Amino acid sequence: MRIFHVVVPEVRTVELGRKIVLITGASSGIGAAAAREFARAGATVALVARSKDRLDELAAEIGPNAHAFPADLADPDAVLGMAARVRAELGVPDVIVNNAGAGRWLFADESTPHDFRDMAAVPYLAAGYVTTAFAADMVRRGSGRIVVVNSPVSRATWPGAFGYAAARWGLRGIVAALRVDLRGTGVGVTEIVPGKVSSDYFANNPGSEERIPSISAIIPTVTPEQVARALVASVRRDRSRTALPFMMRVTMAQAWIAPSLTHRLMSLTGAKRP
Repeated sequence: MRIFHVVVPEVRTVELGRKIVLITGASSGIGAAAAREFARAGATVALVARSKDRLDELAAEIGPNAHAFPADLADPDAVLGMAARVRAELGVPDVIVNNAGAGRWLFADESTPHDFRDMAAVPYLAAGYVTTAFAADMVRRGSGRIVVVNSPVSRATWPGAFGYAAARWGLRGIVAALRVDLRGTGVGVTEIVPGKVSSDYFANNPGSEERIPSISAIIPTVTPEQVARALVASVRRDRSRTALPFMMRVTMAQAWIAPSLTHRLMSLTGAKRP
């Protein structure tokens, strides 16, 4: 009698103890929750955002493994200055989490050139600035991971969020370009796509929440802590992409299989022109 052995591939797990993790948009929401989660795993966290006071407060809460590096990520010179300070004080990050995001949701004809510039600056340009500030160091070392936190609008575009949607599709392009550029270097790329998150994003961008398409109600809201746990787990397991919750994964699959239908549903159930 033949005995067949089933070989189960070993799941590689990355230890985070004593790793350096740089997190943008760390002053609140997903960024702050991710900082706490990485610190609990033993990592040293570099907290990056504009608000020095909020970063200092979070660093004090987390303890000696947290360090604040306030910077305006829309300014490439400020990013280079921040990167120099991180290298000098901590070293080259092992993980970069591009999480910073902002912006009002406006129709194209409600927007000004300045509005569009602001939408592009954070998150799109900020992710590019921070990534390129450290990419050469990470490639030279032959290890690391670059994480991009994205939005469902990068798969299923809805009306009334012109600059926001364009910037998030730009983030999707950054992810795709990094995957081919960094292949074989030892530097991995992870994209995190959560559904609606119960953070203070909408409080800081009044009028935006009302423009979420009604069909999106089928996707349960997730907390910053849930996203943070999924993010840390993805880094530990070298995952290339994680979407949450389950219905977000279903929506992304639908957008891939039937993009025209998905965009039509978003248009029919989304914001109407004021």
